Amino acid sequence: LKIPLRSMLLSFFCARNRHELKVTSVLASFPVVRWLYRFSLSTMASKRGKSKIPVTTEEQLRTKDVITPDDVMGLQSATKEFLAKPSDNTFGIEFVAFKLRDMDRKQTLFEVKKPEGVELEEGEDDYVDDTGRFVPYNFPPQFLQLKKVGATVTFTVGEGANDFRMVERHFFKNKLLKSFDFDFGFCIPGSTNTCEHIYDFPKLSSKERDEMIANPGETKSDSFYFVNGKLIMHNKAEYSYNVGEGDGADS
Repeated sequence: LKIPLRSMLLSFFCARNRHELKVTSVLASFPVVRWLYRFSLSTMASKRGKSKIPVTTEEQLRTKDVITPDDVMGLQSATKEFLAKPSDNTFGIEFVAFKLRDMDRKQTLFEVKKPEGVELEEGEDDYVDDTGRFVPYNFPPQFLQLKKVGATVTFTVGEGANDFRMVERHFFKNKLLKSFDFDFGFCIPGSTNTCEHIYDFPKLSSKERDEMIANPGETKSDSFYFVNGKLIMHNKAEYSYNVGEGDGADS
């Protein structure tokens, strides 16, 4: 599996369910504070999830000075370009490690960490350059049959961030497969935070799986990050499920 390191670290699945969020470990060694969250996405019931979200378009959002979580949750397809510039991340938030594991088989699917002392390439400060903000995943077809996955992410924070929140939306063509919404809450300045998110994969029919395998790159996701309700980061990904199905597959 060949994945650009920075993009890999910036793109991960999360979910939100306040009623099932459990803090299992807190190591208070300021200024480095490590949080380990574990929760199950067996239901998506929440006051926020029950409210009706107006339909929006990418073109409409580009005219706004401030883009909110409700704005992106109204999108009916994956975005074509980015809705935030790298310089909008004024809080120094950086993802430095990521691990994905199959919870049923207790197997690590892959794991990556940022090497210490390595400076990653910076892109243009615009809405087009995808350096460090886009990753093409290629998994074997069996990946679509997973039922429960654990995603562990580690991120650092430069400046303190209030109400740090992520909304991630997955589409196949123009069909919404899953929408995740997770609140990190307040992040302490200079902290390192580790969270594990345990969630259920979308239930797919055999026909849907076959279509996704036959259309590499047509499954897409947008990861939107907010502080105080304002969009500060936007990362994108495309997914293929044909490793081992023919020539040209990443491994």
